[in-house]
Amino acid sequence: MRTLVIGGARSGKSRAAEALVSGAVTYVATGYPAGDDAEWQARLDLHRARRPAEWTTLETIDLVGVLSSAGGPVLVDCLTLWLTRVLDQHDAWVAGITPAVEQEYDALVAAVRATTRDLVLVTNEVGQGVVPDTPSGRLFRDEMGRLNRLVADACDDVIWCIAGRTVRL
Repeated sequence: MRTLVIGGARSGKSRAAEALVSGAVTYVATGYPAGDDAEWQARLDLHRARRPAEWTTLETIDLVGVLSSAGGPVLVDCLTLWLTRVLDQHDAWVAGITPAVEQEYDALVAAVRATTRDLVLVTNEVGQGVVPDTPSGRLFRDEMGRLNRLVADACDDVIWCIAGRTVRL
């Protein structure tokens, strides 16, 4: 089973995703380390404290590698941070969406379709708010929407989180 859990900031999507998996879960954290950012560290600490002891945490953006390996359920939190890091790696904030970025999307979608593992992916819906006033903000909003659509098409189920509630789409 492949499930995409989507919602806005603080909508309850991570908690909803965590409730969908059990047992020997591989939790894939895609964000950057906190560094000197105390607020980001507090967010990371909150997520870590909620994870059961039997879960294994991987801090990586190599989702293709994880999904291609054998094992139990996988929870990816989140595609929004994965996309940020992919855009950073390919200097897409300046260069725009290149064939290399497109290949990253294609490889991820193929891995989602091909995985034999139960999979839950968390992502943000960023396109329902204010239109960003910078080119990089608009690029991110547009690419996040596109990536979400591609991944949703590869999933069996999509759950939308809003105000702590979930709706199956």
